[in-house]
Amino acid sequence: MTSSRRFGILAATILGSSMAFIDSTVVNVILPRLQTEFNASASQIQWLVEAYLLFLSALILLGGALGDRYGRKMIFEIGATIFVLSSLACGVSQSLMQLTIARSIQGIGGALLAPGSLAILNASFPKEERGRAIGTWSGFSAMTAALGPVIGGWLSDHASWRWVFLINLPLGILTVYFTRRFVPERCGETWKTRLDIRGSVISILGLAAITFALIESSRLGFRDPRILSSLGVGILLMILFVRGEAGIKDPLMPLSLFRSRAFVGANICTLLLYGALGAVFYFLPFNLIQVQGFTATETGAANLPFVVIIFLFSQASGGLYDRFGPRIPLTVGSLIVGVSFLLLGFLPGLHAGYWSGFFPGLFTFGVGMSLCVAPLTSTVLGSVPVAHSGLSSGFNNAVARLSSLIAIAVMTTLVLISFESHLKTRLMKIEMPDQQKQSVVDHASQLAGIRGPQIAEDEIKRSYLDSFRQLMEVCFILSLGSALCASCLLSKGRK
Repeated sequence: MTSSRRFGILAATILGSSMAFIDSTVVNVILPRLQTEFNASASQIQWLVEAYLLFLSALILLGGALGDRYGRKMIFEIGATIFVLSSLACGVSQSLMQLTIARSIQGIGGALLAPGSLAILNASFPKEERGRAIGTWSGFSAMTAALGPVIGGWLSDHASWRWVFLINLPLGILTVYFTRRFVPERCGETWKTRLDIRGSVISILGLAAITFALIESSRLGFRDPRILSSLGVGILLMILFVRGEAGIKDPLMPLSLFRSRAFVGANICTLLLYGALGAVFYFLPFNLIQVQGFTATETGAANLPFVVIIFLFSQASGGLYDRFGPRIPLTVGSLIVGVSFLLLGFLPGLHAGYWSGFFPGLFTFGVGMSLCVAPLTSTVLGSVPVAHSGLSSGFNNAVARLSSLIAIAVMTTLVLISFESHLKTRLMKIEMPDQQKQSVVDHASQLAGIRGPQIAEDEIKRSYLDSFRQLMEVCFILSLGSALCASCLLSKGRK
């Protein structure tokens, strides 16, 4: 293989996967600004994140299967094209509803991009070059994930939030160019495999119904008939999905994978850790921007220590897995992650500085997650037969995104309840007409974005800090659950 072809294949896969990864996080930086511009409630803003995650997580397994059957190059190229067009739609959206719909279509494009990048590398590079190619892909993908929120925050501060989406246009065009020119087509490996379209549709509808119920419950309440019926339909559809997967020859999610104790344990750890991670990085920008007064650029840069530490130390944690197996690094890493949540929750007060208030928690968070990322991936891949390694990796990828989707939906309800309770208590302590107090409480769904009287501003911010601390306590419990799972279900040594 020529050096130019190597470069072209790496460029295509890095650019394509980076678009999908960046848009999972960079939008969080501009959420406070979007909430203000569209005068949106917390549940309305949630849909911007959840709509993307819903379609990305629900379709990612199908995206991999489509590439195996019809050609990874073609499906990857289609995914990049869909992502570019939907990014353009996001950038020109005139309402929150238009933006949310465009984000949903972005998720579809991302589901075709994400599994295709590694599959293309695996099929294009010979075995002796594959490890270096995947290492290069991982390193550059991590760096783009780190720079994405910084660039997005700067664009939001100095140009417009619309450029956060429009910047995908040149990236997507370059992805299509490098794909067409350099990526060889590999298809037909599983052309006899029947695509589980029925399972995909049922899982999407089931997840959508459950997501709708969890998000809108913060506005309507769990006793509302619409919430109860949506939740019931969603659970029923997911039960039908599992039963259907057990009864067909080529399921989207083979239930035989769950016979492996290590596979189950690693995915439970993924569910708990990435659920907490998703919740933290969703709510942290509201704290930094609306409570502490950070700019969007500063907020994007605030997460750099977390990403850089993972980038620098994940390879070393892979060595720990080779030496000690998954149990020790995942148990210790999960406990360190738990400590980071307590630091993030209880160190920053009102008007906190970054280095004293947030850096210690984010630094510790990076150390803990760097111990967990490589062992989780290695355990998932090593716990199933080689023939199912791609599927098991795709399933673990889907679990990571689903956990964020569910965690953000559930945590928003908890934060809203906590925020309103603390807000009522704090407003009672200040001298302000009852009518004004009630007006502030009536807008509690906007969290720290409430535009209240100046005398109530600090109490609104302190109420958000109170609810953020309780959120960090819940995340701490999730990390303890991950540590317990790792110590009970995973082996001491590498098998």
